[in-house]
Amino acid sequence: MKPEAVQQALEHFWIKRDEQRKKQKDGGEAGGEARGNGHLKAFEKIVADSFVDCGIGEGDIRMGKPYLPGYYRVRKQWDLVVLYKKVLVAAFEFKSQVGSVGKNFNNRFEEALGSATDLAAAQSENRPFGDVPPWLGYIFVLEETPDTEKLDRETRALFETDPNFNGLSYNQRYQEMMRRFIGKNVYDIGWFLTTKRSKDGTVTYKEPLPTATSRALQVAIEGRVKLVKAMLGE
Repeated sequence: MKPEAVQQALEHFWIKRDEQRKKQKDGGEAGGEARGNGHLKAFEKIVADSFVDCGIGEGDIRMGKPYLPGYYRVRKQWDLVVLYKKVLVAAFEFKSQVGSVGKNFNNRFEEALGSATDLAAAQSENRPFGDVPPWLGYIFVLEETPDTEKLDRETRALFETDPNFNGLSYNQRYQEMMRRFIGKNVYDIGWFLTTKRSKDGTVTYKEPLPTATSRALQVAIEGRVKLVKAMLGE
């Protein structure tokens, strides 16, 4: 995953969001550009290409919201699913947050947690994936704004909250979410990026979480493909 490819994916991300916003009657004020979909397709392509480079056939990489079985619900659409000889190699979710971070932070968290725990329960109870356990990835792109970087967000609740969240910005909370997802094996691997676009259209990005970079993802994909092939006796 070369930096040039990531840069191009982010430029595509912003271009598609602009196109989708223009198509919305409200000008995207209600997040319509995110609902329009397509802005993360370049990231899906980067991840798909990484599997191809590891020896997975292009025909075994399913995009376009393929379904996988659930336990609490009958099925769930994932953004990218990778197969090898009818074995589930990986399933990925791709999400983003541009604006309205205070309104949507909990929604993003609940979506991510729900998808992973539902699929894990399906495997535990019904074993639809056989002897090779599922391997899940979560990719998240966050627009960096003054709102996402503001420290000392409210943490009060009816009972004591985790003190590790004290003082964190929304950006830092997203990083902590990803860190804990990976640390607790809710997701096996992640990729977290923050991005900004200047007034002159220049797009920049950061990968602030060492455990969820493009390099870490690339190495993890290589290891996963080797492991699945070894499990199949290859």
